[in-house]
Amino acid sequence: MPIVLGFVIGQRLGELWLARRNTLRLRNQGAVEVGAAHYPLFILLHAAWIISIAVIVPIDAPANLPLLAIFLLLQLGRIWVIASLGRYWTTRIISLPGAKLVRSGPFRLIRHPNYLIVAAEIAVLPLVFGAWQLAAIFSLLNASLILHRIRVEDEALSHRADR
Repeated sequence: MPIVLGFVIGQRLGELWLARRNTLRLRNQGAVEVGAAHYPLFILLHAAWIISIAVIVPIDAPANLPLLAIFLLLQLGRIWVIASLGRYWTTRIISLPGAKLVRSGPFRLIRHPNYLIVAAEIAVLPLVFGAWQLAAIFSLLNASLILHRIRVEDEALSHRADR
């Protein structure tokens, strides 16, 4: 379990660094942020999710290998999303007026692939170690935040939908 959590923590910290870099670059180009008020809730949710797994799951808990494989496949999906968005990928809702919406990669198939992947990750990782209660609790909390965020994001991007 420590290796898997170390991987997730390292990945998330790297993503926060990349997101901050992209956010600063986009803001310098005139992009605006919407929905900033709910952003700290996502940070809190994800931190609590990782901490809960670290605290509640026994350090020597055996991993369910098929579920671990699914979790690793989800990481490939994350990379695909981030690579497809490129310089537009952030953890915030940042809109650059006049920029075209990304419609390549997983965005050809689904409007919000990252949110689907994150929802699956939040459920699957605790299940890898048998912590179904954590999977259920954090999935419900995440769903409530994601539903709100999708509405905010869709509204922010609606004026760019036809570009």
